[in-house]
Amino acid sequence: MREHLFGRHLSVAALSTLLGLSLPGAPVRAQGLDGQDMETALRLAAMLQSARSVISSSQDLINDPKVGDKGLTGDHVLELAIRAYVEANGTAPLHDGQDPREARLIAAQMEAIRQVMDANQETINADGIGFKGFVPAVFGRLVNESFATLVGAEARIKVTAPPDLVRNRKALPDAWEASIITADLMSPDWPQGKVYAELSETGGKPAYRVLVPEYYGKGCLSCHGEPAGEIDITGYPKEGGHEGDLGGVISISLFR
Repeated sequence: MREHLFGRHLSVAALSTLLGLSLPGAPVRAQGLDGQDMETALRLAAMLQSARSVISSSQDLINDPKVGDKGLTGDHVLELAIRAYVEANGTAPLHDGQDPREARLIAAQMEAIRQVMDANQETINADGIGFKGFVPAVFGRLVNESFATLVGAEARIKVTAPPDLVRNRKALPDAWEASIITADLMSPDWPQGKVYAELSETGGKPAYRVLVPEYYGKGCLSCHGEPAGEIDITGYPKEGGHEGDLGGVISISLFR
């Protein structure tokens, strides 16, 4: 599984344009929109995407059985992720004048990236083993789990997908996510890249919830493309997807 990025990496600025943060009347369906909450959610999504892009571009190195120490320490991967974030967004993930809550959550996410890489050095550096299974999807899930531990009840990030595409039960959408994914994000008239946001509840607590759709790119199809049912390198049957199909959704909950 060389890549699980589901298409192009949209910068915060590009997502903001789709959301109408800079263009009036842009296509977002939302209730109780809060500009800062939206900005924070988009930056968290962008940081996760940047970190996954590093893991995606490092797959050949990670899976090289002839190389022991890959040099992919927590500090190094975080440095590369920050560089990718700056390249995509034109600003650092942490900067002067930033909203304090946003800075706190981004800092926790960066620490989660570092922790996950350091905790998986034995797997990544295993001698004589080819495919390690340390793909962007696995990395992203581990980062989100570490992030949840670090921030407690303040926020949650999950990468989910349409129910029939979910490979790991931990990533199954909850009832709210499933309903929006099915009714809105998968609708033929839903513009590609359009983000959904509203005030809702999760776990019995009010939250500002954002769904950022991600789409299959060419690199995703070696695992998620055709022929449907064929077993891919990770041991899962391919979904028969096509470039541009909805493949995943970053779900962000900022609790009130």
